[in-house]
Amino acid sequence: MPKREGYLSWDEYFMGIALISAMRSKDPGTQVGCCIVSDTNRIATVGYNGMPAGCSDDIYPWEREGDALDTKYVYVCHAELNAILSYNGGSLSGFKVYTTLFPCNECTKAIIQKGIKEVIYLSDKYADSASVIAAKRMMDSAGITYRQYTPAGKHIEIEL
Repeated sequence: MPKREGYLSWDEYFMGIALISAMRSKDPGTQVGCCIVSDTNRIATVGYNGMPAGCSDDIYPWEREGDALDTKYVYVCHAELNAILSYNGGSLSGFKVYTTLFPCNECTKAIIQKGIKEVIYLSDKYADSASVIAAKRMMDSAGITYRQYTPAGKHIEIEL
């Protein structure tokens, strides 16, 4: 009997995990998920954007505009950094990051410092921002490859 056809590719599988991770985010405006994978296609860690541990997401703001201290931007931990900081294993050198949104310059610094070698992203909606332009500049300098994930058009239904 031949093997089953139509199973998920590695890219589909890991981006699916990143998308499911994004569903944990309580951010009403932007939900981002991340899945970091070893060079042998094993999931090392996942993350999503949210408040740091111990900082109540019921107390800190989710607003996008206003005085800096009254917006989410100075408090929220991004998905990629959350995944890196949550990793309790050894080195992440040579690993890949699957993320639903292209990493910002701050997350890119952590990606570079940990030795991650590839970033696969779903959306690049902030491509023209200084943060993403700087991130790509740093990735290019550090020899990190990045590519946009192309959705395969598959739909997965999960009943919870």
